[in-house]
Amino acid sequence: MSSPGEAGADAEIIAASLRHPERFAALFDRHAAHIHRYLARRLGGQVADDLTGETFLIAFRGRERYDPAFPSARPWLYGIATNLVGQRRRAEGREYRLRAALGPPADQDSHAERVAERVSAQALTGRLAAALAGLGQGDRDVLLLIAWEGLAYDEVAAALGIPVGTVRSRLNRARKKVRAELAPAEEVSNHG
Repeated sequence: MSSPGEAGADAEIIAASLRHPERFAALFDRHAAHIHRYLARRLGGQVADDLTGETFLIAFRGRERYDPAFPSARPWLYGIATNLVGQRRRAEGREYRLRAALGPPADQDSHAERVAERVSAQALTGRLAAALAGLGQGDRDVLLLIAWEGLAYDEVAAALGIPVGTVRSRLNRARKKVRAELAPAEEVSNHG
């Protein structure tokens, strides 16, 4: 998250970039890693590279419409990125199913760590990917912005252009669906 002083600078950077476009680069420097991480988690690293650039290009082109009442630009940027993800929604569902079939990525340093991680994660990965793929678009967007990016409810509301109450209800619905999908089979049969 941005610190209060840093957050205040985002709106100032955007305003200054209207007369001095090169100043917008500071916004990229400050937030690109967060946006890229979010996109990589949603769509994979290669697509994230392209969409991170596209997110900032859209932000740059639309900077005159930025609302300076929101001093931190990060929720605005997450909103743009989430809209781009929405444009690739069908591909995202296929990506989750593919990741479930392949198992977790092996990016640890040692073989022992990779084996231990894979054994632990494989049991849950397929079910989690299926649970995420089974969520509605709005529910998935809210859940991932909160769980992966650590946004507060009001930041998610700003990013997606929805009321905070809608964020809460979508998150509650998404959590229930994911919990039900991840519950052990015998637990589900005992309660169902």
